[in-house]
Parts: sequence; C-alpha cells; structure tokens
Amino acid sequence: MIVEKQVDLSEVFMAHRSQLRWAALKILGNPERAEDVVQDAYLKVSEAAAVFDIKQPLAYLFQMVRNLAIDHHRRSSLEMNLFGREEDGLHVASHTELPEAIAISRQHLRLIARAMSELPERTRRAFELHRLEGQTHRVIAAELNISPSLVNILIHEALDHCRAAFQAA
Repeated sequence: MIVEKQVDLSEVFMAHRSQLRWAALKILGNPERAEDVVQDAYLKVSEAAAVFDIKQPLAYLFQMVRNLAIDHHRRSSLEMNLFGREEDGLHVASHTELPEAIAISRQHLRLIARAMSELPERTRRAFELHRLEGQTHRVIAAELNISPSLVNILIHEALDHCRAAFQAA
C-alpha cells in the first residue's frame, strides 16, 4: 500500500513567497499592492489547506496570486474611473454659488420648459414619466395605453426636440 504524503500548503507558500510576490508585481506594477495580494493569498491558503488536498500546490498558489492580482487591478481601475484621485477634487472651483452660473442654469431650465410645452401631450408625458419619474417603458406604455416601442420613439422625439431647442438658443 502506497501512502501519499500530504503537502503543507503554508510551507510551500512561504518557500516561494518572493516568487509569488514577483508574479503579483508583474500584474500590478506596484510593490505595496503586490504585497497586499500576497498577504490575501496567504489568508486564503491557510483556509484552503485544511479543506482541500491539492495535487500541485505551487501551480495552485501561482494561479491564486494571479487571479487575486487581476481582481485587484480591475477593482483599482474601476475605482479610478469612477472616483478619480482624491487630490483631483481639492482644487475644483465651485460654480454653483456664482450668480452667472445660477442665471445660466435658470435660462437652460426655461429653454427646456418651453421646448417641453411645445411637444404633443402624449410625447411630453412619456418623456416626463421616463426622465423625471424614472418609469420603465412597459409602465409608461401601460399608463398611456400604447406599445413599449412607441414609448421609445416618443422619448427619442422629445429628447431630439429639447436638444434642438437648446442648440438653437
């Protein structure tokens, strides 16, 4: 009878820690973030070691670090695209308090209100339900007793009319 020796995943991790960190660094390009990924991987390894019997522990560890690094990179990219850097917001001037900005906003609102009043009732109502009240095309269609595709057409007509009125001014 042959008895397989079960490999301690934590020992393999510690023996190859610098290589795992290098793999994360190649993906992330930042030593601190790479270290964070390696630490996250170690926490996962300590959980997985007790549950799974892993046949190729080193390959498993490299794949885990790679996946975590990619996830971390994607999350960081998404956050940068959504939120930007904190420092970017420090030097942004507030235009809402300027009288000129208030006057321009009011003028824009008057233009849109006038353009909306020029629309047929059904078109105006479909646009208001969609843009102002956030209703779906199905709900609007049911309320106005029309098809959802006609709702889409009416909304686009209203939007095109408002844009044209705005650009003509």
